[in-house]
Amino acid sequence: MIIPSQMTIGSLNQLAPDEETKKNSDLDMEQFLTIISKAMSMPSLDGGSGGSGGNETDYIGQMVQFGMLNSMQELTDTMQTTMLMTQQQQAVGMVGKQVTLKTEADQMVSGAVEKVRFDNGYATVQVNGTQYALNNIIEVGA
Repeated sequence: MIIPSQMTIGSLNQLAPDEETKKNSDLDMEQFLTIISKAMSMPSLDGGSGGSGGNETDYIGQMVQFGMLNSMQELTDTMQTTMLMTQQQQAVGMVGKQVTLKTEADQMVSGAVEKVRFDNGYATVQVNGTQYALNNIIEVGA
């Protein structure tokens, strides 16, 4: 089972990339505004009124697009965290319940959920002494 290493139970900080893993293309809004302001202050080569060949509405449009991309990334991160926490809560709620699982070898296993373990933030359930991922569960009983 492959689980992203940045997922840890109860930690929102683990979702943020470390400084050394950020790409050179990762800009925040302040850096973007600095680049735009410098580009607007440069004289154009064609002798125009400045702006390095673009006009202010082009830069505002780019700023809006950049802001929307930032917002979408933040929303994605929030949704990932919410889904992870929901999955953890569901797993804890299954302790003591009868489940039927389908193993990687396409075998059916039934038994009570003995315990829940968190592997890098993802919940796994123990049935009959063996750990299984939640997505292996095909049926939950009382």
